[in-house]
Amino acid sequence: MSSNDKGPAGGKNQGEGDRDAARRYNQDQREFVESGKVKQAAEQAKGQDPAEAEAAEKAGKERAKEFDPAEKRDYRKPDKA
Repeated sequence: MSSNDKGPAGGKNQGEGDRDAARRYNQDQREFVESGKVKQAAEQAKGQDPAEAEAAEKAGKERAKEFDPAEKRDYRKPDKA
């Protein structure tokens, strides 16, 4: 994998706190800020309808709380043996 790939480094799973992913994210953010496009993005966001932004945020939050039908959990307490 090259250093620009977005997948796990060498296919290894680092679990929570993936340092390589954090490093890539930080580098991408730094490049965005240094590109000078922050003001343009802020101006573009400023023109957004507040009701539309609120609806989009609410929809995103609702999706995050959805039940995953592929996930099956047994919430019963285990029997004491």
